[in-house]
Amino acid sequence: MEAGNDTLHLEFILLGLSEDPELQPLLFGLFLSMYLVTVLGNLLIILAVISDSHLHTPMYFFLSNLSFVDICFTSTTIPKMLVNIQTQSKAITYRSCITQIHFFVLLAGLDEFLLMVMAYDRFLAICHPLHYMVIMNCRLRGLLVLVSWVVSVLHALLQSLMVLQLSFCTDLEIPHFFCELNQVVQRACSDTFLNDVVIYFAALLLGGVPLTGILYSYCKIVSSIYAISSAQGKYKAFSTCASHLSVVSLFYGTTLGVYLSSAVTQNSCSIATASVMYTVVTPMLNPFIYSLRNKDIKSALRRLCDTGR
Repeated sequence: MEAGNDTLHLEFILLGLSEDPELQPLLFGLFLSMYLVTVLGNLLIILAVISDSHLHTPMYFFLSNLSFVDICFTSTTIPKMLVNIQTQSKAITYRSCITQIHFFVLLAGLDEFLLMVMAYDRFLAICHPLHYMVIMNCRLRGLLVLVSWVVSVLHALLQSLMVLQLSFCTDLEIPHFFCELNQVVQRACSDTFLNDVVIYFAALLLGGVPLTGILYSYCKIVSSIYAISSAQGKYKAFSTCASHLSVVSLFYGTTLGVYLSSAVTQNSCSIATASVMYTVVTPMLNPFIYSLRNKDIKSALRRLCDTGR
């Protein structure tokens, strides 16, 4: 089949996490609950940062951006999955699949870049406290977020256009609950060598650079904390980045776990199940990690609740 008008009318079949009919109501209830908690939790973080002037700092500016991205990230995959379970249909149109790939790649990349920017922010706050507010001014923080968006958008656009060049014939079943880029490319009946090269090179570059930046920042942070003489000073410095370090460990731990396991196993069902960790569980836990370990966030949320009464 040549790519063209016929391709546009294709439908992919998302096999989901389980084909057992008895498990579908349980999966629907579980993922609906997780999605609502994710949206509500991240939305409360955003509202708390906007409404409380004490939180109008670079750290919370980046946190509110991360919360917004996490809401969009889960909204890219979960609603379609819930609709498919409810309607007992596993189909997704070609155009919807490409759109899902585009936004999933874009938002996943944004997550990585924002985590790197937040690590850089903590590096400046701890290692250069006297110059922190001068360096991390409104212009720089806006520029960092803008560059993250631009790079992520261009990467997602490249991957989407590469998929659009492929043609698909018969095997259109995707053993996943969303249109995962690798799985879709593997279903093509045309040559995918260039797609594979672009995917792995982009993963190495756009995944490795943020991770390297995060590791470098925390190496410098740890060195600075050890140089602090008082135990109270060390604890205060560490507590300012503990929440971010927890989120980074959760995100990269689950992501690397999924892709390393996919390299050693061919069990697509297990890979799809493991993918739930970084696509759903991590965005859901982020607000809890930041709010439970942060007195400023808890105070802002308390004032926000009191205002709403």
